[in-house]
Amino acid sequence: MNEPIVTIVDDDEAVRDSLALLLNFRGYRTRAFASAEAFIDAWRPDWRGCLLLDLRMSGMDGLALQKALIQRECTLPIVFLTGHGDLSHARTALKSGAVDFLEKPYEEAALLKAIAEAIDRDTREYATHAHVAEISARVERLSEREHQVMQLVVAGKPNREIAVELGISPRTVEVFKARMMEKMQARSVPELVRMAMNLDKGSS
Repeated sequence: MNEPIVTIVDDDEAVRDSLALLLNFRGYRTRAFASAEAFIDAWRPDWRGCLLLDLRMSGMDGLALQKALIQRECTLPIVFLTGHGDLSHARTALKSGAVDFLEKPYEEAALLKAIAEAIDRDTREYATHAHVAEISARVERLSEREHQVMQLVVAGKPNREIAVELGISPRTVEVFKARMMEKMQARSVPELVRMAMNLDKGSS
């Protein structure tokens, strides 16, 4: 099972060790990297959980890593840690989707709250992607004609209009529509429309 892991990226070994110790004690699984570059080399798209990221590091800094991950379509939620309070950096990080921006020395309660929020965001994102993937798999099982009927049903066209557009009888439309609804596991047209909307969101 692909469990959520808190990934720590910080060039200070003592900070990495103390964070891992705290989080392991609190029941989280962790992995740690000493640089942004090392993390990027190891990162895989199926990683789940969140990223605990130092702002200032030798080499690529935290904001540069955040930007690089966005370009790679990495959806791991990020919690920034910094020893240098900088409002402009905080605004940039949060505007780019970071969950929180905490100053060192951090308060344990604030850190755990931010991590819990980040893991929760990742869980919701994972569930959404899994749902979209399942709908896509159902669409793949449709025949070409069933797929055409689905598109026209979703567009709001009644059976008679679909029949005219496809050059088949209304009765034949009903047969293809029934098969399509069964394969899509849709109990109603509104449910089918919601599936199509989820697919559009997932591909955008």
